[in-house]
Amino acid sequence: MTTSKRLADRKIEKFDKNITKRGFVPETTTKKGKDHPVGPILLGFFVFVVIGSSLFQIIRTATSGGMA
Repeated sequence: MTTSKRLADRKIEKFDKNITKRGFVPETTTKKGKDHPVGPILLGFFVFVVIGSSLFQIIRTATSGGMA
């Protein structure tokens, strides 16, 4: 089973068109804007936990008298 000349020419033409387009991404497919993967509430909660934990550790170390 061999492919017809017309079918082969069509596939070659389609492949050649694709070769010239490589590396050129249309601007419509690229992400633009300010889409944050994490919401501001979750980010605020994370900052609160990290800073609160560090402050708690500092206070605990200061009250226990140094290394403990």
